[in-house]
Amino acid sequence: MAEKMKGQSGGKKDLTGKRFGKLTVIENTGMTEQKYRIWRCRCDCGGEIMASTKQLKSGVIRDCGCVPKTNARNGRVAEDLTGQRFGRLTALRPTERRDRKGSVYWMCRCDCGGQAEVPGDRLVQGNVLSCGCLKSENQKEIAGRLHRIDGTCPEILEKRKYRRDNKSGFRGVFRMKNGHYRVYIGFKGKRYNLGTYSDYEEAVDIRLQAEKELHERFVTSYYKWKELEKKDPPWGEKHPFVFDVRWENGCFYVNSTVD
Repeated sequence: MAEKMKGQSGGKKDLTGKRFGKLTVIENTGMTEQKYRIWRCRCDCGGEIMASTKQLKSGVIRDCGCVPKTNARNGRVAEDLTGQRFGRLTALRPTERRDRKGSVYWMCRCDCGGQAEVPGDRLVQGNVLSCGCLKSENQKEIAGRLHRIDGTCPEILEKRKYRRDNKSGFRGVFRMKNGHYRVYIGFKGKRYNLGTYSDYEEAVDIRLQAEKELHERFVTSYYKWKELEKKDPPWGEKHPFVFDVRWENGCFYVNSTVD
């Protein structure tokens, strides 16, 4: 069970002045990690490091990083990242966590004030640059550049990609247990079943044809409408963009403002 918090000094759990390896505990920082107190420690080499009660007593941390350590799993020297910056993150101290490759998780402070535990390898390689705030800001910025009109987003249709979770290898084409391929296409919140085909190439062609009839035609119609709106703004107000789709007898029927 984790120890309960006590004051800055005093009490039987106070580690001030005690030695752990090359470290001498200087003071209680007042911070905690998983309910364990964080202590500021001075190393025999003159360096300083912050470590939790559990890290000190278990021997996980016995110096400020001045003594090279090897990874028990791969034999590599574990780099001391204390104080180093990686994007918005500053590495504070190592934790007891390890990833599948044996890389040490580092407790990091983000410029936004948040904290995150990140494997050292991912920090050094530049794969993680914030506590998550950077991703949120980028998503908001992207969302600000996108817009919806008549129930869909032209920018997304223009930049659509293959789905990584699609085992057939092509978007909207799904391989069934019997080896046949079922084809779908989504548009304006609806999902259209385009049929089942035994030949993969035929299934892909059906999907591409549907994309041309719906997605590509929608984008083309939208930009035509925008050009008309620029030339005569009142025209756009009187003629809102519309792209209605009807699916009957295996065919798409489209009614558009500019067609």
